[in-house]
Amino acid sequence: MFNTYELKQFAERIVPKKYLRIVGMSALRLTALLHRGKTVECPCCGHTYSSFASYGYRKRPNALCRYCLSLERHRGLWLYIHERTNLLKSPFKVLHIAPEHQFQELLKNAPNIDYLSADLDMPTAMVKMDITDIPFAAETFDVIICNHVLEHVPDDAKAMSELCRVLKPGGWAILQTPMSDKAQTEEDLSITDPKKREELYGQNDHVRTYGMDKRNRLEQAGFAVRLDRYLWELPEATVQQYALLREDIWLAIKPTI
Repeated sequence: MFNTYELKQFAERIVPKKYLRIVGMSALRLTALLHRGKTVECPCCGHTYSSFASYGYRKRPNALCRYCLSLERHRGLWLYIHERTNLLKSPFKVLHIAPEHQFQELLKNAPNIDYLSADLDMPTAMVKMDITDIPFAAETFDVIICNHVLEHVPDDAKAMSELCRVLKPGGWAILQTPMSDKAQTEEDLSITDPKKREELYGQNDHVRTYGMDKRNRLEQAGFAVRLDRYLWELPEATVQQYALLREDIWLAIKPTI
């Protein structure tokens, strides 16, 4: 029996990758009637089910929302934004890189946010942009959301430097990536075989898995780094209700001096 990740891989052979999200969302919503219930709830779209769909190269049950395609990391981040930031309350100019569908719809309609989404080839993004060569002036944005992007970028040092450059002093960025508990990042840019990358880094278009030296990389780019333990502090009942994974939130802040 295929899980949603395996179906995605199959679909990539016949559907251009940049359109997969649109096709996948429509297809997955058709399964909702088979999974009615209130066991799990998606905080991004408000829909409830008996379970979320399975997903991942290493299959994770109860991972993917059947309506908005949120994964564990998206649901956790949305709760964090609501509970630990003033992003939805104060006026901000926001850059959202590789915009998740559920976040883009929520943020671009927020009356306090001057919102811009960007990506190299995603058709739903508002502008086409290379994260290693951001076409905006220094100190343009108050907030940057860059969720599970840097692991795709060979020159992540350049990307981090560009993110810091366009952020205003005192501004902050959420820079989530896949993580291991190892001290050093695992990467080998000479590896180009998709199957080998999938085996080593969990996905065929990932070029690394970050270790705890990710902090040093961000600091070298000019950020002050704070790891927020919000998701670790949630009650277990909340984790089960929203089907979350406990992980640190990587908050990168541009110093004011």
